[in-house]
Amino acid sequence: MKLSSLATGKSAIIIEFEKDDLHIKLMEMGCVPGETVKIEKIAPLGDPISIMVAGYNLSLRKTEADHIWVEEI
Repeated sequence: MKLSSLATGKSAIIIEFEKDDLHIKLMEMGCVPGETVKIEKIAPLGDPISIMVAGYNLSLRKTEADHIWVEEI
């Protein structure tokens, strides 16, 4: 499933990225395959999404979260 479709409060493990220039930026921010992410908050209109990854909060646009494939745990 895509990270953008995960519900608030749920956790998942990053599986892979859609291969484009964005995946390098995401990996530099701590979103690496095998890392656990948790959806902290979703803005009222669905964008942006606040996630907990690698010990810190990260805010992503929904379009960025669409590029991250995860497995819910």
